[in-house]
Amino acid sequence: MHHSSFWHSRSVLITGASGFVGSWLTLWLVEAGAHVVALVRDWVPQSNFARARLDERVTVVRGGVTDLDTVQRALNEYSVDTVFHLAAQAIVTTAQRSPLSTFDTNIRGTWNVLEAARLCPSVQRLVVASSDKAYGTYPEDQLPYREEYPLRGTAPYEVSKSCADLLTQSYFHTYFRPAGRPFVGITRCANIFGGGDLNLGRIVPDTAWALVNDRDPIIRSHGQHVRDFLYVLDAVNACIT
Repeated sequence: MHHSSFWHSRSVLITGASGFVGSWLTLWLVEAGAHVVALVRDWVPQSNFARARLDERVTVVRGGVTDLDTVQRALNEYSVDTVFHLAAQAIVTTAQRSPLSTFDTNIRGTWNVLEAARLCPSVQRLVVASSDKAYGTYPEDQLPYREEYPLRGTAPYEVSKSCADLLTQSYFHTYFRPAGRPFVGITRCANIFGGGDLNLGRIVPDTAWALVNDRDPIIRSHGQHVRDFLYVLDAVNACIT
């Protein structure tokens, strides 16, 4: 990816900045000369964010998206121009075990970001990370998903992403488009893989870890599924675009 002068000196808030995709996006924007404000809830020493010492190159706001006051303060205090909302409970099995915290983070967290953006006059662009899981389950003869397909998640993670996606569309049509700002983009990425993915419940990092440690990889199904896998820097490029 080529760095764009568009981002130089621009104030950008990234929620979930220390996460898997968020760390790579943060690094890209820092290298492009942006003034990055990173909303960080948990400090994970093994993360790319910590290992690359990105905390020394950005403004770190400690807190989570479930606290509206924290999000509003970050946007207003640093005159944020562009928001990338990546913070989420992103692990399907964790969402299955803990639906309430997943709904709290993924749904309430999203409406907090949307409301804070609505009330902050400096915000001009907003990118919200949805997921292909927001579509729910469709019959094989209707695959691959098309953008206009209805969002109809059933499992907790799917539902949380369907709701976050629809909330974003609701704010856009009701508040943002009539006001002429902010511009809104929604990403619905498939399974993302790449360096720094610490979730060994995912097949790519777990298989790599198995090979490094000289053990057999775990085959998780009958092996006949066809799935999309998206390299993490391509996901970052989608957000930037």
